[in-house]
Amino acid sequence: MKQALRKHFRKTCSEDELARWFDPLGIFVSEEDRAVKVEFPHQFFGQWFEGSIQDRFEAQLNLYLGTGYEVRYSNGAPVGTTDAAPSHKPVVKKIDFPFDSQFTFDTFLINKKNYFPLASAKEVAKQSGSLFNPFIICGPNGSGKTHLLKAVANEISKHHDSSSIYLSNMDELHTMFNVRFGGDSVRARNHLFNHDFLFIDDFQQIRAYPGLQNEIINIFNHFYENRKQMVLGCRDKISSLDFLDPNLHSRLGWGLVVTLKEPDLEIRVGYIQQQCREKKLPLTKEQILTLAQRFTDFRYLQGILLKLFAFRELVHKDLSQKDFEHILNNTEEKAHDELTPKQIMGVVGEHYNLNVRELTGSKRHQPVAQARQIAMYLCRELLSISYPALGRAFGGKDHSTVLYSVKKINQLRKDDHDLNQVLKMLKNKCRHTAGR
Repeated sequence: MKQALRKHFRKTCSEDELARWFDPLGIFVSEEDRAVKVEFPHQFFGQWFEGSIQDRFEAQLNLYLGTGYEVRYSNGAPVGTTDAAPSHKPVVKKIDFPFDSQFTFDTFLINKKNYFPLASAKEVAKQSGSLFNPFIICGPNGSGKTHLLKAVANEISKHHDSSSIYLSNMDELHTMFNVRFGGDSVRARNHLFNHDFLFIDDFQQIRAYPGLQNEIINIFNHFYENRKQMVLGCRDKISSLDFLDPNLHSRLGWGLVVTLKEPDLEIRVGYIQQQCREKKLPLTKEQILTLAQRFTDFRYLQGILLKLFAFRELVHKDLSQKDFEHILNNTEEKAHDELTPKQIMGVVGEHYNLNVRELTGSKRHQPVAQARQIAMYLCRELLSISYPALGRAFGGKDHSTVLYSVKKINQLRKDDHDLNQVLKMLKNKCRHTAGR
């Protein structure tokens, strides 16, 4: 069985990696008991394994063996024997991933910018309910909020029954109250009270359901008073949710709030390298860097990598530079063709808390005027629309006004690093919007 497992791990690990950490393990699988016994050669190896390899090892075990298995770790007899007593009490864990095996701490790519949120999430998974409650993960789209939230849930499920964990987003929670339980708040609330862990993603969506705020307060009180862990994911900073009931707003401050930064170049390169290893996609260093520089949105990046992988598997085993460039260029052109000025205005408006009517209107207040100029600049850059056509799209503006706006933003971005970063981020959000 160990050799069969080794062959499976070889799909995602090099020979050097396997020789370093897999070969020293004693691995014994009982299909009848649905149990895996893992013996470390010594205690220090076990400590290193837990901090460096264990998440990935358990995720791959789950993929190979299926659900319903437990793994027992111990520092016991020499590798390959079972007659010596373990030197300490074995650690027993389930290796199911009820919230998808791709969402683990090991697969969450970090650098120093996001080290604190990850370390805090690991501590919450260990201490659940007794240390940071609620635990709130904030960050823009594509920063990894959902990944980290589900990684905490998966880790908790290794020591607790997954049926004790309730995980949904705010839209699904609203549906549960109003559709599944037909608006019977007491039954819906009691259903949640039967769980020991509560995970809610996209918490900012509560803005669309003001009637849920009182229910969330009741739910919060129950979980907090009974030391039952709550984990929330929120795109916006909690301090910016000025529409919240003051009682709910203050309760959210009782726990720990961490903020994820948008994935920078280093993280994007690491992610592409990870995907290339898993998919056996032989991209060059230059190609990896090109992808990381061109695409900042993770969801969009996933789509590009999937296209490259599918091309190599289905069309041509040898992915040439010409093939690579053709796929990237076609993908961007498709996104551009589908994108509309109104969608771009929507993205810019959301970023600056303005509606499309304000962007197409005549207000000249500085924040509105600059957002309008940025929207015009992005329309010109992404759609190559003529200045007169852009003027019509922006409420009948003269083409000279559009020309001035585009030239002004183009000039400002050359000397303003922050503005340049905002423009890059908005461009990629626009492309992602078109690809939905």
